[in-house]
Amino acid sequence: NSSESHNCAKSILTSDRLQIVVTLSEFFNETWEAANCANCLKNNSEGLSNSTEEFLDLFNKSLTCFEHNLQGQATDLSPNNYTEVCKNCNETYTKLNDLYNHLQRMNRQGGESAHSAHLCIDVEDAMNITRKLWSRTFNCSLPCSDTVPVIAVSSFILFLPIVFYLSSFLHSKQKKRILILPKRIQSNANLVNIQEKYS
Repeated sequence: NSSESHNCAKSILTSDRLQIVVTLSEFFNETWEAANCANCLKNNSEGLSNSTEEFLDLFNKSLTCFEHNLQGQATDLSPNNYTEVCKNCNETYTKLNDLYNHLQRMNRQGGESAHSAHLCIDVEDAMNITRKLWSRTFNCSLPCSDTVPVIAVSSFILFLPIVFYLSSFLHSKQKKRILILPKRIQSNANLVNIQEKYS
């Protein structure tokens, strides 16, 4: 009955003592907000955003690559021997990691979903799973892109003391040693003459 819609909703939703419909509705709304689910959707919530679909596609490719290369190494799967996984899946994992970092930057500025703060829980959990597999399980690592600048700065700092002491040595005046002759009586003959005068 549309004329008494408020009373109708009140009688249906709060008719039982536990108010189970209201409680469940609040629970699902809080879970949706806490998980940032809206950040995976388009503005009008018609479906997943393009970036989320791209991420999930790369995530699936990464897991497929891990699985495929593990099957190839089935004969020798010692805990530290995952070189094939690291070598063959490096490109896929790097793309996934770069995309995740890009999505984080975009999301802080309010990306496709127009919601800020964190990415949705599905994307964050997927990246956490992949990073754990990559670093802990397979013992793989990405080469550090800052290696050259770090080495350059470290070398510069190490050579600073050498440059300082060398420049101070070259530019300071070298003091020559000057011998100071003591003032002494020049000869014994003069001393005898002085004694003779007073005697």
